[in-house]
Amino acid sequence: MNGSTAHKTTWTQQFAIAAAYAACYELARYFTVSHWMLTAGLRLACLFLLPVRYWPALILGEALPSFETALLNEPQFGAAWSLAAAVPMVLLWIPVVRPLRERWPLRAPDGTLRVGVLLTATLGCAAVTAVATTMELEAALMSNPGAWPDISASMYFWAYLLGAYLGALTLTPTILAIHERAAGVTSSRLTMLWRSALARDLVGWVIPMCAGLAWVALATDQDLLRQAARLALLLPMFAVSLRHGWHGTALGGMLASIALALTGITLLEPDMVRCQAVLSLGISGTLLVAPALARRKRLASPAVRTNR
Repeated sequence: MNGSTAHKTTWTQQFAIAAAYAACYELARYFTVSHWMLTAGLRLACLFLLPVRYWPALILGEALPSFETALLNEPQFGAAWSLAAAVPMVLLWIPVVRPLRERWPLRAPDGTLRVGVLLTATLGCAAVTAVATTMELEAALMSNPGAWPDISASMYFWAYLLGAYLGALTLTPTILAIHERAAGVTSSRLTMLWRSALARDLVGWVIPMCAGLAWVALATDQDLLRQAARLALLLPMFAVSLRHGWHGTALGGMLASIALALTGITLLEPDMVRCQAVLSLGISGTLLVAPALARRKRLASPAVRTNR
């Protein structure tokens, strides 16, 4: 009796997680484009945070929208594309993430984030996404010869690679940072998270700066000013990173990435893609140096100097 109850509870948990993941996945997919894949960030965060025993729920939750998309678009893109598109991307990511998790846990023994592991997983999964999605595109092009003569699969490969990488950097570090800050906080003290120094900085000047720069990029008709405003989105991210370490990088990078995405005029706009590439490098580099800056800041604090 106890065994059957445990089995029933396990399946209930699996289906609950699958349903929740599918709902979040659909929301992220609504805002996803080829060069900004928010689904990648959600997928990678779940693979890092959930125990391996719940990964089948992720596969199930992603399989449902994947099958739906494959069936609905099969008449337009062909059977070969439909078969390739029906494979949940999370299933292709597991061979990349699982060996990393087993050999190098995301957290060091002292609880700090191993940024190198996070970025390695992000780049590896982005490469898998680019290869798989480009193969889907090739299948669609071969099934419909001459239908889209302006589309180059090689060009889209780099867009898919950047999209998955930047999409993962937009959401994964943010979800990890929020999870770390919320760990051990009771519901009665949850409001303390919203009254923290990081939250005040984000609301007080990071969001207004990102919104203002995005407005400038959208309102101007001068290409040089538009690019300058887009690249300036790195500045509030750098500033909040200096004050709050990798948590600041994660949330500041997310806000900068969203603001940059809002300035897009056309799909695969070359200037936009170049700015997204610079932003992805900026977030990656800042994530790498932010923990060292935070340690130096702690060692330089008066309390630490007094205790020596």
